[in-house]
Amino acid sequence: MINAKDLIPLVSFVWLRGKCRVCGAGIDRSHIVIEGLCALTGGTAMLVAPGQAGFTGALFGWLLIALAALDLKHFWLPDRLTGALALVGIASGLTGLAPSLLDRAIGAIAGFATLAVIATAYRWLRNREGLGGGDPKLLGAIGGMLGWQALPFVVLGASGVGLLFIGLQWANGRKVQATDRLPLGALMALTAFPLWMLQQ
Repeated sequence: MINAKDLIPLVSFVWLRGKCRVCGAGIDRSHIVIEGLCALTGGTAMLVAPGQAGFTGALFGWLLIALAALDLKHFWLPDRLTGALALVGIASGLTGLAPSLLDRAIGAIAGFATLAVIATAYRWLRNREGLGGGDPKLLGAIGGMLGWQALPFVVLGASGVGLLFIGLQWANGRKVQATDRLPLGALMALTAFPLWMLQQ
């Protein structure tokens, strides 16, 4: 039976030498990467904005990491995690943290509506899905945290990273097609946390 000492981030992996104490199977290396990123994100948030703002930023970053990991592996953005991200934005706005609650509300609505309209238009024009249903919700949740002013930078940053990824694949000889899938949610998450740091 797995107990609490087997679940200490980073430490347990080293202590158990990368293997499950119960069955001896190797622990997926992605766990250590995610735990390391969470430690780095939390520490960075508290350094950039000590106190309540930093704690809120850490929650924001941790949820983004979880969503990005799921989107990268499964092209899935669970509503519960996206909803939790939106709640962090609303709660921090209610406590008076910048940006204002009005800017956050506009950001949530505009973020969701922008990608929802694009997804609907693409589906109508091409008769196939172009965006997953979780992408508009995630951009709305990010807008609820960062405010409407940050939305263009989130989209442009995510698009830039996506184009860089495609360019690297093309340079390595991989054939790139219009139907290739990219995890837009992960790309937006990758852009959103640095933008939060810049806001501080």
